[in-house]
Amino acid sequence: MQVQAKYNARVFLSEQMTRAQGLRLKRLSEEAYQPAQYARDLSSAEAARRIEVLEAEIELANSF
Repeated sequence: MQVQAKYNARVFLSEQMTRAQGLRLKRLSEEAYQPAQYARDLSSAEAARRIEVLEAEIELANSF
């Protein structure tokens, strides 16, 4: 059981968003006036998806 718990913790940490992603997502969500897009408990994949979407929205807004 203890080995399983250590494995689960390792998997959780490897899937958790990185510090760099968190900082970038927080900055972009504030810049796009969408603070709800930032959450501390996102996976790395979800953070990457939200960053991509926010960057596209900001780029579109800046094109006007």
